[in-house]
Amino acid sequence: MRNIAQIGYDLAEGLDYIHGRGIVHRDIKPANILLAQYSSRFRARAKLTDFGIALSPASARLTEGGATSGTAAYLSPEQAQGDEVGPPSDIYSLGLVLLECFTRELAFPGQPVPAAVARLLRDPGIPASMSPAWRDLLSTMLARNPADRPEIGEVVLALRQAVITETGRHRGDGQVPLSTDEAERMAAVARLDILDTPPDDTFDRITALAARIFSVPIAIVSIVDHDRIWFKSHPGLDLEQISRDPGLCSSAIMQEGPWVIEDARTDTRALTNPLVSGGFGLQFYAGVPLRTRDGFNLGTLCVLDFEPRTVTDAEIETLRDLAALVMNELELRLEYGRDLTRPAAASASAG
Repeated sequence: MRNIAQIGYDLAEGLDYIHGRGIVHRDIKPANILLAQYSSRFRARAKLTDFGIALSPASARLTEGGATSGTAAYLSPEQAQGDEVGPPSDIYSLGLVLLECFTRELAFPGQPVPAAVARLLRDPGIPASMSPAWRDLLSTMLARNPADRPEIGEVVLALRQAVITETGRHRGDGQVPLSTDEAERMAAVARLDILDTPPDDTFDRITALAARIFSVPIAIVSIVDHDRIWFKSHPGLDLEQISRDPGLCSSAIMQEGPWVIEDARTDTRALTNPLVSGGFGLQFYAGVPLRTRDGFNLGTLCVLDFEPRTVTDAEIETLRDLAALVMNELELRLEYGRDLTRPAAASASAG
C-alpha cells in the first residue's frame, strides 16, 4: 500500500500543478503514467504524461462511432455524458487508477460505450478489506456528482498522509529517548536544511488548522537555531525570527513532552520573559517539540494567545498529532531528496 500511496501522491501533486494553471488532463490512465528512477538512492517517481487532449478547448465526448477523446475505462461520468469537464473529472479518473492498483481489475470493463455508460448507473465497487481511510478517500474521489468530489489540494494532503502512515508502518513505532546534546541537535537541524528557506504552504496549512482548533490568534512552526528561533510558519504574527534567549520555544525543546503555560501572569517560568512582561503581552503558550526519529527536538509546533486559557488532554493530543505531521513531512523530504511542497513541474511533464 505504501507504493500505491507514493504513486498516488506524485500524480495528485502533478494534477495540482496543472490545475493551478487552468489545464485539465482528461485522459488519466495507467498507460499515461511513467515511473522514472532518477537515482538508486531514491524511489521511482510517478510522472503524468501525454497531454495530447489536455489543451483542447472542446469537452471530452463520446461520438456516434464510440470513439472518445478520453479512454472509456477511465472516463468520468461527465465525460461519458458528453458534458464539459473540469478538474473534478481528473480526480475521478485518478480514483479509478488508484482503485485498480488495489484490485488489479478495471472498475468498468467491456466495450467502450457500455463501459463508459456503466459509471452513470452505478458506483465502482470498493473492497471492504481496504482500510477506512482509503475507502473514504476513494469513495469521495469516485462520487458521480463532480461537486461531491474533493478538490485536488485535499487529495494531495490525504495521499501525503497515506504515505506517512504507510512509511511509519514499515519502520515501526519504536520511541527514541530525548537527546540533549546541543551539537548533535544542531547537526540534525542542518541535516534537514530548513533554516533559511522560503514560506512553506504545507506548514501554513498545519498552523492554520492548529489556530482554528485552539481558537487562538497565533500558531507557529519554529526551528531553534544556536542563536535564534526561526518561524517557518506563523499565521497571526509578522515576525520571521527572534533571538533565542527570550523565546519560549527554547525552553519547550528541552522537554520530553508538551510545555504549557496557561497563565503567564502567575507562572514563575514565564513572569520575567520579555514576551510576557514587555509590550508583546503574551499570556498563554502551548508547545509540542518537533522531535526527530533519533531523538532530537528541532523546534516546536506551538499556539499562543494574549489571554490566559486552559487546555484539555484531547487538545494536547491533537497538537501532538499535528507536530507529528510536521516532522513526518520533514523526514519524507529528506528521504526522497526533494521538497514535497515545491510545485512539481516534472511530475506533470508531457510525454
